[in-house]
Amino acid sequence: MKKSTIWLISGVMGIAFAGLLLLQISYIEDMAKMKKEQFDESVNRSLYQASRNLEMNETLRYLEKDVNNVERRAYNQDSIMVDGLDGSIRHSHQFAVAADDGTVYSAFELKTFTTKPASVPKAMIMHRDKNSMSEATKSLQEIVRNRYVYQKALLDEVVYNILYTASDKPLKERVNFKLLDNDIRNELLNNGINLPYHFTVSTTDGREVYRCPDYSSEGEENCFTQTLFRNDPSSKMGVVKIHFPDMSSYIFSSIRFMIPAVIFTVVLLITFIFTIVVIFRQKRYTEIKNDFINNMTHELKTPISSISLAAQMLSDESVTKSPAMMTHLGGVINDEAKRLRFLVEKVLQMSMFDRKTASFKKKELDLNELLEQVASSFNLRVSHTGGKIDLEIEAVDSALFVDEVHFQNAITNLMDNAVKYRKPEEPINIHIRTWNEGEKLCFSIADNGLGIKKEDAKKIFDKFYRVHTGNVHDVKGFGLGLAYVKKIINLHDGEIRCDSELGKGTKFTITLPILKEE
Repeated sequence: MKKSTIWLISGVMGIAFAGLLLLQISYIEDMAKMKKEQFDESVNRSLYQASRNLEMNETLRYLEKDVNNVERRAYNQDSIMVDGLDGSIRHSHQFAVAADDGTVYSAFELKTFTTKPASVPKAMIMHRDKNSMSEATKSLQEIVRNRYVYQKALLDEVVYNILYTASDKPLKERVNFKLLDNDIRNELLNNGINLPYHFTVSTTDGREVYRCPDYSSEGEENCFTQTLFRNDPSSKMGVVKIHFPDMSSYIFSSIRFMIPAVIFTVVLLITFIFTIVVIFRQKRYTEIKNDFINNMTHELKTPISSISLAAQMLSDESVTKSPAMMTHLGGVINDEAKRLRFLVEKVLQMSMFDRKTASFKKKELDLNELLEQVASSFNLRVSHTGGKIDLEIEAVDSALFVDEVHFQNAITNLMDNAVKYRKPEEPINIHIRTWNEGEKLCFSIADNGLGIKKEDAKKIFDKFYRVHTGNVHDVKGFGLGLAYVKKIINLHDGEIRCDSELGKGTKFTITLPILKEE
């Protein structure tokens, strides 16, 4: 499958997953916001009703008190009038309510009875008058009570007392905090909220007059307030503040069912991303494998052809078999066989490291001496190009505990790369330096060769990776050299770093632990 097709499918699926996840998150946010608005509205409605109940209870207390006082001050008056014309007697029953200063609030005539003594027996008259008076008195009291409550004219004194007497009392005397707590709880339950809460009552200027016994400041940032006695002067008003420690969990409970869906979507998205990464990695490994096969075919083809040609010449009777010719053909066959064995061993070495079957035979070595030996072995190849090898020895503690064969092969690979990847028709100069850095022993190998691009420098330690040079095969190899070097350095608890600039050269820096004396 083409890389562009994979990118297209990945883009479409990625946008679909991201859109689904964003929609779910947006839906959760909207639900939480709506639940919070409903919660706020319910709490504010409950507090408003509780404040109204508080005011109504205070009003009822004063009304009951004032009604009792007025009833005690109320008086009735009976009058009897005799009509001289027909001899009839008129009995009038009146009732009056007056203030302390004598002002009459209400006076009315309740009932009037007219009798004619001449036409009614005396005993009957006495009995009738007695029953009428008793009945009138009872009716009078009931009418006064009802009329007092519902007639605005008789409430003036009560309103006056509430406005100027009740509001003069301190807030803590006007509010029954236990009753207020019960009202708040009942109103919250009526609005579907069954959460623990904490509340305080304070004056408008911020002086706290009451705090619930189990008060906690947790969740205090989300506080709801309601004014008490809002029709009183501002200095006489109160403020009740309430907050819910578990409000967040209450809001979260309404969207909890969406959490698994979001988790599954995230898992699918991560799985999809991981799958795409694996696909691209496998595609890259396939390309590297194909490059490796092509390189290996080309690398093995040359020695095989040379050996095959030499064998044909040995078997060809028409070719004169002089001693010099036989020596030359034998040398060709031997050199090409060694070359084949070296290429095969490279692949086998990496295979052993991957299977973790390679074994080290470590011993104490001196890094300065080892680098001098390697430099001496490469001196002829470098001087042949017109260049030179500079060796700068600065390390004082240069003892290492390493496998001599593998470690020397790693250094040889670095030197071999410096010679192979030189600029055409230009001398190659190699600078080797050693130094100590704390408890570490460091050395670097720098050259003035072709250099490496930044994007290639990140991959040069990968197996089978080779910097692309088109179809030019003047530089031999499988792309295993630097992977082998990095593996060896890591297995010796060291680190390797590559610094390169295209056209200016490459520098490899290796850091290793020093062998400490016991």
